[in-house]
Amino acid sequence: MSTSNPNPFLHDQAQLRTVVHELLSRARASGASDAVAEVSESSGLSVSVRLGELETIERTRDRSASIAVYKGSRRGFATTSDLSDSALQEAVSRALDLANHTAEDPFSALPDEDDLAHRTPDPALFYPWALTAERATEIALSAESAAREASPLIQNTEGASVYSHHSHFFLANTRDFEGGYAHSRHGFWVAPIARQADYMQRDDWSSSGRDPSGLADPEAVGRYAAQRALSRLGARAIPTGTYPVLFDAPIAAGLVSSLARALSGGALYRKASFLVDSLGTQVFPDHINLEDNPFVEKGIGSVPFDEEGVRVQRRQIIRDGVVEGYFLSTYSARKLGMRTTGNSGGSHNLVLTSRLTNPSDQLPQMLRKLHTGLFVTEVMGQGVNGLTGDYSRGVFGYWVNCGEIVHPVEEVTIAGNLRDMFRGVVALGADAYVQGSRATGSLLIDRMTIAGC
Repeated sequence: MSTSNPNPFLHDQAQLRTVVHELLSRARASGASDAVAEVSESSGLSVSVRLGELETIERTRDRSASIAVYKGSRRGFATTSDLSDSALQEAVSRALDLANHTAEDPFSALPDEDDLAHRTPDPALFYPWALTAERATEIALSAESAAREASPLIQNTEGASVYSHHSHFFLANTRDFEGGYAHSRHGFWVAPIARQADYMQRDDWSSSGRDPSGLADPEAVGRYAAQRALSRLGARAIPTGTYPVLFDAPIAAGLVSSLARALSGGALYRKASFLVDSLGTQVFPDHINLEDNPFVEKGIGSVPFDEEGVRVQRRQIIRDGVVEGYFLSTYSARKLGMRTTGNSGGSHNLVLTSRLTNPSDQLPQMLRKLHTGLFVTEVMGQGVNGLTGDYSRGVFGYWVNCGEIVHPVEEVTIAGNLRDMFRGVVALGADAYVQGSRATGSLLIDRMTIAGC
């Protein structure tokens, strides 16, 4: 897709830096022992269509400033969208007032200076798109039209949408950290509905990324979304039983997210995770590895420093099936008696791999490895208990027999426990797919309970 290099912002980095340092100066002058301030600005365009007609055009432009002040171990926080001198002073005063009335917390303080990122090169995450509402409409209509033209059985859709979002920010604290950068994210989505007699099925597909030149062809996305919807026609339930389950790559990414939440500092120090005290514990078979990489080119989870200004690092979270690391902010690390890992704001780009994966392990080969069982392509509901690891989701998928898809499956629920599911990973496909900041291939689990008819 064609791009150009417009400036979508009203302020530049130098102006944001000036506001940040003004906030810090006022906080110091007003009695704060420490402070951290951030100013951000964003702009966006979103367009949606349905059945060949334009439905909505939405333009957004936001800016905000925040100040967190410390008075010893007391913390106060305030925000404002007004960058005038009086508004900045009012925000500082409100933050200090909150600090005066907040209980002391010995773990609440800025990061140690040794942990801060003192060199912050441009991470190259900003790819502006001079997208007009007219061009966005054309893209959405093209994707939807391709889906509708794929088959006479597709006469309706839930629509198609296109979006473009640009942001930048500047962050600094009173311990000599400062840094900021711009970033972007663009994409589009289409959801066709297939109908046969009185029976309907819908599915969707999308393309997104930081760089608009890397987006997929809208017509190809529309046709693929149509194929997915059409393949769901004739779905039926299957008998209750215990079977192997193959998760499609985009759905497997959700299991990676569940793992990341269980290994996050907030859940760990609250004892709200089934993986409390799991460092050094075998949670996957020894062929599985998970890496957290903040330096992936154009990665959605890529950053030069975390939300506190702490330096980030490429780390093995799971090595040979064993937990080697958590995702810790300064606060959660102190609560656990550990050191920050540069994960304030969460994990970065997570990549799940297996030493057993061969280049030939694309989806057809993974279906052969499944042999007889359920291939899951959609999950529904919120049935994941982070405290116990219990997992229960309604799913849509396909029944597979002798490595071949037999028929689509609906109105079934799969259940298990994440501990058993992770330990039961038999194979990981070479059909790697990036879902946001999660990358994995299709994932085969040896057995799960399936509640059907």
